[in-house]
Amino acid sequence: MVLVTGATGFLGSELAKQLAVAGYKLVCIKRATSVIPAILEPYAPHITWLNADILDVFALDEALQGITQVYHCAAWVSFNPSHKKLMIKTNVEGTANLVNLCNQYNIRLLHVSSIAAIGEAKPGELITENNHLEETPHENGYAISKYESEMEVWRGIAEGLNAVIVNPSLIIGAQAGKTGTGKIFETVHQGLKYYTTGSCGLVDVEDVAGSMIQLMNTNIESQRFIVNAENWSYKAIVTEAAQNFKVAPPQKEAKPWLLNAAWRLSALWGFLSGKQKGIDKISAQASSKTLNYSNTKLTKAIGIHFKPISLSIKQICSQLIATT
Repeated sequence: MVLVTGATGFLGSELAKQLAVAGYKLVCIKRATSVIPAILEPYAPHITWLNADILDVFALDEALQGITQVYHCAAWVSFNPSHKKLMIKTNVEGTANLVNLCNQYNIRLLHVSSIAAIGEAKPGELITENNHLEETPHENGYAISKYESEMEVWRGIAEGLNAVIVNPSLIIGAQAGKTGTGKIFETVHQGLKYYTTGSCGLVDVEDVAGSMIQLMNTNIESQRFIVNAENWSYKAIVTEAAQNFKVAPPQKEAKPWLLNAAWRLSALWGFLSGKQKGIDKISAQASSKTLNYSNTKLTKAIGIHFKPISLSIKQICSQLIATT
């Protein structure tokens, strides 16, 4: 039996769908308030849903009875400074609980980390799995939570845990809608005047889920893999999206000083109104960085052929147009 945490989320639901299509019987855990995604409704006969918070050791223990493989996708994602402490506590302690129980019951674990837990390479070089964070970014609560969560998995591995880790780059896909990475494309759809000078790695959610299933069913353990299809500049991403939407692409470069002003104004608005609006500091700083990732280790391990990012962007834009 296979258990998936975070199956109500963007990646977790795609993973559960692919497992169900492949004929697996699944146990998926969720919070009592979470809504089962529509894309999983056709696969109801394959999925048993249990209400279990990853911070509740006793509920997790009960859910893991009879399980041989666990995909750990659950994580709180937020760049709101007010969420920082609780997000770190939730993500790290939840992962530690799962690691301990998987070790206790000899369950194989596939842990979803992030490129946020990987360090930067020298200028002009691709970032690989061998690049480690030299210093945890104190202001980025999400990066801290993913780094420390991954450290819990490595701690478990040192204690005998059978585990493998994936570090996806920016995950995109049509089913994101207008949330998460979907916000990028919806912003272009509504009209975007500025582009930034940085770059990032991109990968379709279908490829992330597929690579996870392939890795789980190998003998590979005690390793981590960057899951990245292609590296794109932010300007190229928004220009490609604009062309698909048939709107004017952004023509003005957002200089670092403008981004700094934007996040400060956004923070002031949030303080005065109690609502988050506009760009946050972490996103503003990252958007000017050149961060390009290697996928060599993963392609050698499982021979994956990634969906072209231009096709992913086309599908995302078509979906947004259809639902507008």
